[in-house]
Amino acid sequence: MKILVLGKTGQVATALARNCPSDVTCIFLGREAADLLSPEICNAAIMAADVDAVINAAAFTAVDEAESEEQIATVINADAPGAMATACAQKNIPFLHLSTDYIFDGAGTHSIPPDQAAKPLSAYGRSKLAGEIAIRKSGARHFILRTSWVFSDHGKNFFLTMQRLGKDRDTINVVADQIGGPTAAGDIATALFQAARAMVDGHDGGTYHFCGKPAVSWAGFARAIMETSGLNCAIHDIPSSACPTIAERPANSRLDCTSLTEAFSIVQPDWRKSLSDIIAEQRSEAKI
Repeated sequence: MKILVLGKTGQVATALARNCPSDVTCIFLGREAADLLSPEICNAAIMAADVDAVINAAAFTAVDEAESEEQIATVINADAPGAMATACAQKNIPFLHLSTDYIFDGAGTHSIPPDQAAKPLSAYGRSKLAGEIAIRKSGARHFILRTSWVFSDHGKNFFLTMQRLGKDRDTINVVADQIGGPTAAGDIATALFQAARAMVDGHDGGTYHFCGKPAVSWAGFARAIMETSGLNCAIHDIPSSACPTIAERPANSRLDCTSLTEAFSIVQPDWRKSLSDIIAEQRSEAKI
């Protein structure tokens, strides 16, 4: 199986490269070859590729910056994926795409099913929702995977930020009233490869949720990071109101992953094990 991956240096693209199965050939296109600010170039790249499936692992993910750059975020997160999906429809190959919990308003305390009505609170969320709509309109056989709180030992993410701060501080204030499922980039990569195989074999696809379990607050996740990393930094719980951000975040990011398991046999991972595995790898490489 040959897969074209849009994206090269992000968390998920890096994890796809690291976890690519031996019987799969992955071709990665970075910004120099397929700039998402030029949807027509992304379309042409797919049209020219001899592959069995396409994964879009690139996106505009700077949530706060999107508030002042919504037009750019929309081109990257909506127009480009729409153009990619259109190419996949023309070539009759599956298109796999990552979306986000930010398309929901975060009301309630329930686990959100994939068919719940979207109500984004931010420009980033609106741009990602527009991308989902464009993909569905393209006619491509698609697999949209909504995920949340992505972490890894690569790039910019909450996990690495907490480790960095934990080395220099005795205590850190962390929001405790936003609840979700931290999701390791490596687990997302594994899920994408499993879904890609099924899609190439003829699965109809659809929209699904995938995140780590159990649900936890940012503060609770931070405590786990400190403890597992062996850092003596205390976490002080604060409300979101004490840590205002430019873009509003959903308070409830619990995602119901049941339908993904039923359709693809992809099991919801335990983020605590993934966290331990990443830190063990860091220690083996003397990164911490």
